[in-house]
Amino acid sequence: MSTTASTEPDAVIVTHAVVERPVSTGRRVGIGVALVVVGVLCLLLGAGAHAHNATFDLTQGSEFVKIPNVTVPVAATAYVIGVLVIALGAYQAVRGLRANLLTVAGSLTALLFLFVFLSWAASGGQGSTIDVVGVLTNTVALASPLILGALAGVLCERSGVINVAIEGQMLAGAWAGAMFGTIIGRTGGVIAALVAGALMGWLLGVFAIRYLVNQVVLGVVLNVLSIGLTGFIYDAIMQPNANAMNNPQTFNNLAIPVLSKIPIVGPLLFDQNLIVYAMYLLIVGIHFALFRTRWGLRTRAVGEHPKAADTVGINVLRVRYRNVIMGGAVAGLGGAFMTLGSVGSFTKEITSGNGFIALAALIFGRWSPRGAVGAALLFGFAYELQTLLSLVSPPVTIPSNFLAMLPYVATIFAVAGLVGRVRAPAADGEPYVKG
Repeated sequence: MSTTASTEPDAVIVTHAVVERPVSTGRRVGIGVALVVVGVLCLLLGAGAHAHNATFDLTQGSEFVKIPNVTVPVAATAYVIGVLVIALGAYQAVRGLRANLLTVAGSLTALLFLFVFLSWAASGGQGSTIDVVGVLTNTVALASPLILGALAGVLCERSGVINVAIEGQMLAGAWAGAMFGTIIGRTGGVIAALVAGALMGWLLGVFAIRYLVNQVVLGVVLNVLSIGLTGFIYDAIMQPNANAMNNPQTFNNLAIPVLSKIPIVGPLLFDQNLIVYAMYLLIVGIHFALFRTRWGLRTRAVGEHPKAADTVGINVLRVRYRNVIMGGAVAGLGGAFMTLGSVGSFTKEITSGNGFIALAALIFGRWSPRGAVGAALLFGFAYELQTLLSLVSPPVTIPSNFLAMLPYVATIFAVAGLVGRVRAPAADGEPYVKG
């Protein structure tokens, strides 16, 4: 990393030299073996298929053009894809692909394996139909709070403050959204959720930035505080008076004319509720602001080299306070989605670990908005897979408890296994004391 500074505050430039390092022999062979294993799994799935064909439904009926169902031969498809993936793995183990090609090949392999797995699942009994648009729509709905939580983490950690309190911020937003949404209406509930999340972010900022409390421990404490406080209010006020205190009206889907009629993409992206549309704006806005604006330049400078930023006149502590509070508000909106955009009421610990899953998505996404969104969608699909497999009756019964733990297992691997292989902002979690 190189940091260049001039006498102007906005002249702090943070750059990273891109150096393509050779892949070690062990890692090259390990990746190749992993690809071979995926290919073998494809062959096994093909051999275990019951019905000859699997059907994928690509339309919901309201689009301009009805796309016909796609029917594929399960065994033949699995065998062809399995052989190709095994060949790719063998080549990777012997010769090795370049880093950029390996990323593309890994992503393509994952998609092909998923296609084979869904085809196998749909072959149970006499064969079932996979509602592709429905699956993708449910994935977006399940991933929405994760995306908002991950964006909250981006805002905080890009400026150097670890946010383990995403869970507590989302829980506070869910509580405020339900209670105040019932009392003063849905719009007021969303505003209350933003305020509740921002207050949790302010607490994180005060103790982490001013009093230099260990940020990981502080995040855990704030999560416990949020669980206890919202649980007490629920038991004391909301549950005994459910109709008056815990019965908000959820937002209805708002179809955007023309765009909602586009095949596949229309129902998926343009027939959502207002909180999801706000999430779209936040994804684009945060990514653009982080990499294309003065605020983003200062944020990245503070997260990478706060001392250099301070020497050119950037108020490091102010930037961190502001970003942590904004991050808390975004996480609060994620909590509001659970009560005002989905469930329609608040229950104790309604977030059910989604804040920690969002933290894992942040790490998977390498602390970037786009990467965090992609990782959150992956976790959302893991949730949706539970429902899908219970509907299509796959050839082999998969315990529901096993499927339910998949997102949490992924979280453990992300935090414990991948964190050492990706680079967090250099000053993430490091308190700054002005000299």
